[in-house]
Amino acid sequence: MIKAVVAGALGKMGLESCKAIVKAEGMQLVGAVDSKEIGHSIGTFIGQPDINIVVAGDLEQVLRDVKPDVLVDFTRPGVVQRHIKTAINAGVRPVIGTTGMNTAEIEEFRQLAAQRRLGGLIAPNFAIGALLMIKFATEAAKFFPHVEIIELHHDQKMDAPSGTAVKTAESVAAVRGQISQGMPSEFEKIAGVRGGNFDGMRIHSIRLPGLVAHQEVIFGGLGQTLSIRHDSISRESFMPGLILAIRRVMNLDHLVYGLENLLFE
Repeated sequence: MIKAVVAGALGKMGLESCKAIVKAEGMQLVGAVDSKEIGHSIGTFIGQPDINIVVAGDLEQVLRDVKPDVLVDFTRPGVVQRHIKTAINAGVRPVIGTTGMNTAEIEEFRQLAAQRRLGGLIAPNFAIGALLMIKFATEAAKFFPHVEIIELHHDQKMDAPSGTAVKTAESVAAVRGQISQGMPSEFEKIAGVRGGNFDGMRIHSIRLPGLVAHQEVIFGGLGQTLSIRHDSISRESFMPGLILAIRRVMNLDHLVYGLENLLFE
């Protein structure tokens, strides 16, 4: 039985994670951490009143008390970094969906996990369709090196661009080589209208109520364009990937960045 604690348990992704873990065969939800509703049962928030797990505010104390195998984290930048260190130091495998960390931080956590020979995962996106989008886009970039990325998320998302957009851009940049893209003499009449520049390609971030998580990768070539798009229309779309990740990290002795490294291995 894999025992899991969820941090950010009362957030939208946290609640879905708790529900998915409770339903998953061979898994047990043993702890819920959040800054809200401390002392109340998580069962009442996920439609499982018979689950008597009290929401706690101190992650370190919860890990000591329940000794889980895995920590699932959907909190926010500035909090998740502390949670990852706390988990690894406690010998608990981190499965992290919180985005907004930089490359240096991820490398620090990778080294910390390696010292403990502890499995873990930091994933910008748990939707399997989104991972396939990145894979297909990377293949397309070999033939269509001129590319722009448009990512669309709900208006409560804190970081921009999304971790998925950054991961896509990194994968595309790795295969397309040095490309001079667009008109060298172009100028912006409104600052930022052309989006962010990542290794010569542009990333555009849209934030609106009603959206969940969406991304389109648009390639341009001689007389043709190619668009690859993925849409998460509900947060349930992330749960099959999350459950897969929880199972897979149990057999790892190092921390991995990107669920695709477990899905397409």
